[in-house]
Amino acid sequence: MSLKSCALALAALSLAIPASAQTPAAKPKSSSSHTTHSASTYDRALLHPGELRAKAPDTYQVKFVTENRNNVKAEFTVTVTRAWSPLGADRFYNLVRHHYFDNARFFRVLPGFVAQFGLSAYPQVNAAWEKATIKDDPRNQSNRRGTLVFATAGPNTRTTQLFINFKDNTSLDAQGFTPFGVVDGDGMNTVEMLYDQYGETAGMDQENITKGGEKYIAAHWPKLDKIVSATLVGTAATAPAHHATSSTHHTTAKPATASPIHNQ
Repeated sequence: MSLKSCALALAALSLAIPASAQTPAAKPKSSSSHTTHSASTYDRALLHPGELRAKAPDTYQVKFVTENRNNVKAEFTVTVTRAWSPLGADRFYNLVRHHYFDNARFFRVLPGFVAQFGLSAYPQVNAAWEKATIKDDPRNQSNRRGTLVFATAGPNTRTTQLFINFKDNTSLDAQGFTPFGVVDGDGMNTVEMLYDQYGETAGMDQENITKGGEKYIAAHWPKLDKIVSATLVGTAATAPAHHATSSTHHTTAKPATASPIHNQ
């Protein structure tokens, strides 16, 4: 195997996560029935993952507003199709409804591979979701450029971490990575502008990021782009929520052994 092939294989394996560490074709107007939370607060419902079991609409959109190290804001929108991955779409829907991603960072950005996020800015929230895993969905979409996917630590270990594919990463298809949404229109232009000069180094620091939250990131990885907000837009923003059948279970995720990096 060539050195390049080995490097790609290790990068793919590093999308696994251990238990201990763990867009816009049409830009719809954002509106949400939930309270907007400041940088120093979070929705206390996030401390009880087992209670957040609303069923997602068949399709819905989420608008991400980002901010870079120079305080310049940008945005992109993701369209989720529940049929692609019902349990994954439901989990993402509940996280967004309760502002889980607000103030979080894109902590692992690898050009030509993925942009990863999903560690909360708040240590208490990270602790609450560490073992709130959901079962796998059968994969029916390929990991093509712009798709949104949950990271895993093996079978049935999805929690909160996600990544956006920078290119067609078809090698991930056979590894259990199941797309459930896609960045709309030219939104990948925004994603490709995310700060990527830390490479794998910030990703390797996930345990500290998990325990220290935004305070730790600001001190050690200050250039990482921030998610100012991730909110439902369009009809999904005001539609009443319906409970889905519970798919949450608690397991101890096994870290990938073939890679020095694990995502949370």
